Amino acid sequence: MTAGRLFVIAAASGTGKTSLVKALMASHPGLAVSVSHTTRPQRPTEVNGRDYHFVSRAQFEAMVAAGAFLEHATVFDNLYGTSRDVVTTALKAGQDLVLEIDWQGAAQIRASLPEALDIFILPPSRAALETRLNNRGTDSPAVIARRLRDSVTELSHWAEFRYILVNDQFDDALADLSAIIAGRGTSFVRERPNLHAFAQGLLGKSGS
Repeated sequence: MTAGRLFVIAAASGTGKTSLVKALMASHPGLAVSVSHTTRPQRPTEVNGRDYHFVSRAQFEAMVAAGAFLEHATVFDNLYGTSRDVVTTALKAGQDLVLEIDWQGAAQIRASLPEALDIFILPPSRAALETRLNNRGTDSPAVIARRLRDSVTELSHWAEFRYILVNDQFDDALADLSAIIAGRGTSFVRERPNLHAFAQGLLGKSGS
């Protein structure tokens, strides 16, 4: 049996990653999403076991101590982790998996499963990122301000990923993401022309 493929998708908060992943899953029935564990409070629109496995900090820390996570990280004071057994069992069974995590988790996956295909999604501009964070309507102004500051750190890790997408027009970004999933990702590698200068502009640096 051919092993499944693991697609790791990361982005700065407010880039539109979650919406893209949901649309990708709806259009690719052969894919499955790996549902992470988190200590983050459950939002009204979220379903336990579908969006996340919501657990207490004590439960999460016990799982860390037991080695139950393939990767885990602290993001905005909340803990997130990916079940080792869920991922390895699915891949051995030939199931293609999508894992939506942050750059810290992606680095851990890269170290333990180098065959995973990792994708980073960039916003079209800093202004667009701020607008998207403000339009979410789920966070306080103080949280939004903090997320904007932390986004610079998140964005600075873009070059660690194999494939880089820019989510300017949603349908185009979804088509690009689908192309990578289908094995046609050559146009989206991090080494492509002009990408470095664009990313440096997002970080407030001059291109080189």
